[in-house]
Amino acid sequence: MKYIAFILFTVLTNAAAQLMLKQGMLSLGPISFTADTMISRVFQILFNPWVFAGLVTFAISMASHLYVLSKVELSFAYPFLSLAYVAVAVFAFFIFGEDLNNWRIAGIAFICVGTILIAQSGREGHSGDMQETAQLSKINTAANEISR
Repeated sequence: MKYIAFILFTVLTNAAAQLMLKQGMLSLGPISFTADTMISRVFQILFNPWVFAGLVTFAISMASHLYVLSKVELSFAYPFLSLAYVAVAVFAFFIFGEDLNNWRIAGIAFICVGTILIAQSGREGHSGDMQETAQLSKINTAANEISR
């Protein structure tokens, strides 16, 4: 449970990256590719300030996620990333005026309930510390070597 702040940072940076990418693509308008314009279009997209900031934010989110994965079980950490769907839906409603209908709200509620259940599993000691697990594995390996 002590890594929840890092997990939530990963979620928020992931969601922020999506919002920046969307803003960047909106600012570029409809994109079309032809054989003659493909390379210039790719550079136009990549170097759009919003898209570039979104990609950098994704890199920060990935670095944070890698740190989290070094500390907690994947089966505990990964489901929290679904909260990015929640954040994106809510912020897209306010920022871009996107639809937030009853079906989406119900889906968001299910995601939140599922994430709460997973968080509770970590409280019960099921999400053990990976360093401790690695140390126990080394001890077991050493014990097996000695017994041979």
